[in-house]
Amino acid sequence: MYKTYFNWSSGKDSSLALYKILQDPTYEISTFITTVNSDYNRVSMHGLRIALLEQQVQSLGFSLHQIEFPAQVTMEAYSDKMRSEVTRLKEDGYTHGVFGDIFLEDLRAYRDKQLAGVGIKGVYPLWKKDTKTLLKEFIAAGFKAITVCVNATYLDEHFCGRVIDESFIEDLPETVDVCGENGEFHTFVYDGPLFKNPIPFTIGEKVLRGYNRSDNDADNCFTDEEDQRSWDTAFWYCDLLPK
Repeated sequence: MYKTYFNWSSGKDSSLALYKILQDPTYEISTFITTVNSDYNRVSMHGLRIALLEQQVQSLGFSLHQIEFPAQVTMEAYSDKMRSEVTRLKEDGYTHGVFGDIFLEDLRAYRDKQLAGVGIKGVYPLWKKDTKTLLKEFIAAGFKAITVCVNATYLDEHFCGRVIDESFIEDLPETVDVCGENGEFHTFVYDGPLFKNPIPFTIGEKVLRGYNRSDNDADNCFTDEEDQRSWDTAFWYCDLLPK
């Protein structure tokens, strides 16, 4: 059995990847790592409050290691810090790291190259699976999720703060990947078959924020479920408030 860490985004793809990897006795998951924006105390790109992330991981029964980045970080600085963090994991006996990526070849190539440099092997339980099938499997398994961030280039504000269900799938434009694998939307999973208890929250305000590549070059380009190819855009964020 391989000592394995999980790259946790707090969203649906991470949850389904975890659901699948826990059924494989080859890997022993013992900790989550999550990149967070230290300037705003939120999960990178998702905009989720850290308090909800911590409640979520606690309900799932794992330890959490947060890797902090400022709102503006260069790709070089990002890669250097991640290499340092993964090196520490390697020294602690970890041999594998799990990701929820589905089909972004360039993102996986980046991850695998960085991991290989410190002797860690990437594991991708959802790789090359049909995204519509995956999302339907996610819903059928009993997971509950809400969108916390949507790319305004692809979706309007009404998709932000919306529960992921069959009607959500039906309403998505044909140009949008059903799992948002190209960065069209991000989610927070608040309940499901792996949770000891659901995560209580209330829905706060929605805000539109504009970005360009220079605003946050690395922190957003290489998080789970994020499109690294097209960046200059705006995002709708739905603020979830812990109860």
